[in-house]
Amino acid sequence: MKTDQDVQLDALGDPTRRAIFELLTREERAVGQLAESFPISRPAVSQHLRVLTEAGLLTVRREGTRRLYAADPSGIAKLAAAVERFWRDALVGFKAAAEQPQPPPEPHSSEENP
Repeated sequence: MKTDQDVQLDALGDPTRRAIFELLTREERAVGQLAESFPISRPAVSQHLRVLTEAGLLTVRREGTRRLYAADPSGIAKLAAAVERFWRDALVGFKAAAEQPQPPPEPHSSEENP
């Protein structure tokens, strides 16, 4: 079973979704505004937005007939915490490996020719 962080990382694995998400971290935008920024159709942008929203990375706000999308700070915080745990665990493992006593090097046998 996938964790929330797995779903978020999968959602950001697509370059177009990642670019859309990056735009939405700066400013709230409607689908039409986003579609103008990418060489894909409006329905394709909507699909990407759906994936990002379901992953907990975006919020949606209605304004009249428009839906405005923005990065969800709580989703970003969860993702940041997961990445931080990953790096912390990796560094702890690296430190443990680096602190393991190393066996002494094997002496080189040099055969002398008579």
